[in-house]
Amino acid sequence: MKYLTALVWSSIAVLALSMPMPVLAADANVPVYNPPKRGAPAGRVGGGTRGGSQRDVFVLAVLAPDHSGFTTSEQPSLYWYISSPTTLPIEITVMDSQGIKPILETRISAPVKAGIQRVRLADYNIKLAPGAVYRWFVAVVPDAERRSKDILAGGAIERVDMAQELKAKLAKSKTNETPFVYAEAGLWYDALKSISDLIDAAPQNQELRQQRTALLTQVGLPSTHE
Repeated sequence: MKYLTALVWSSIAVLALSMPMPVLAADANVPVYNPPKRGAPAGRVGGGTRGGSQRDVFVLAVLAPDHSGFTTSEQPSLYWYISSPTTLPIEITVMDSQGIKPILETRISAPVKAGIQRVRLADYNIKLAPGAVYRWFVAVVPDAERRSKDILAGGAIERVDMAQELKAKLAKSKTNETPFVYAEAGLWYDALKSISDLIDAAPQNQELRQQRTALLTQVGLPSTHE
């Protein structure tokens, strides 16, 4: 993974984006993400497609905003997306707050199905310190001997304290309202987890899937068609 560390920072320098503020959802029935007024810029980098035959082409993206996304969780879930199944090796890396060394390096067992994927940091006993910005990456590895061919996508995450006002608001909210509350409070990862948990509990509910899609498109992410 030494190569990945070098590739990470070169990718940040080359691929860091400067996207406009997200377009607010016009539909009152979808969560509206309110980006925090502070936080590191260029939180999302990379992603892309693999060339070759049609069956080898896919889109890879981390489900993160283009800035340091907030969470109140010590062990949050991280989400990423791949448009087609793959049997290629996939590696997940979380860098420490100094960006010097990984606090998590793991390989996901192939094959990986198409769609939205979840990485639970609790599964690896990884805990985020409050106030620190971490970077996390998904790498698809077409050739283990030529890591320059890796397809890399990454995002940034920062753990913040939950305001008392937000705690009170959540206590009064119904379960299906929590994604709206988190999104309004600028807590990207918490909003995404809460809507994804609702979908996991009711996978046939198309309204919930539309809400998640709306949330993703507000930060410039591609529609997942899920």
